[in-house]
Amino acid sequence: MNLGLELRGALRAYGFPPLSKARPDGLLAVGGDLGPERLLVAYANGIFPWPSEGSDVLPWFCPSPRVVLVPGQINVSRSLRKVMRHEPFTITYDRAFGAVIAACAEIHGANGGTWISDAMLEAYSRLHELGFAHSVEAWNGDRLVGGLYGVSLGAAFFGESMFRRESDASKIALVTLLSQLHAWDFELVDCQMMTPHVERLGAVEWELGHFQERLHKALERETRRGPWSSLVS
Repeated sequence: MNLGLELRGALRAYGFPPLSKARPDGLLAVGGDLGPERLLVAYANGIFPWPSEGSDVLPWFCPSPRVVLVPGQINVSRSLRKVMRHEPFTITYDRAFGAVIAACAEIHGANGGTWISDAMLEAYSRLHELGFAHSVEAWNGDRLVGGLYGVSLGAAFFGESMFRRESDASKIALVTLLSQLHAWDFELVDCQMMTPHVERLGAVEWELGHFQERLHKALERETRRGPWSSLVS
């Protein structure tokens, strides 16, 4: 059995209630820790942590509908395509995971608060060390100007956060990632919530039942663990 399916079957062992118990706002459970096993079991079942700044309680969410990007079915605006043709940034994978997640925490914090606490930084850095969390970086010369990070299991990518220090940097990083995931025949990118950016790219809303069906299919595939820098030309 593939790792993703094994994790999917471990939901009750880690104390999560049935997904049908989620509240209308998506809240499913509170408590537990951010250990790598619990995080991977959560993602394999469509659950993610979303801490509140200043709170010691760890909430877990499983909203419906779910916002998803399907690699190969995205809309890239004419203006962004024009910018990309000039190749303003060098895009890399897993070259600066720590710097990317720290920048996401810093920029979101400056905009009024962030869920990326020190505990979250440590937890996702550990997932990166284990080969499950990945970053995409946009560079202008040797300066990191944008990027994103998330978790990958099977043929599913779970986007967590993105940042930019120069115009279009995070957009180009995401579009480049989506192109690569399409080449790898990924089933879905879980965006969790709708934002203007992913909506413009063609994000769709799936009811939880359909999301779980597609996620189950994605988890039948082998997980591309380890640094993606060695897998992407």
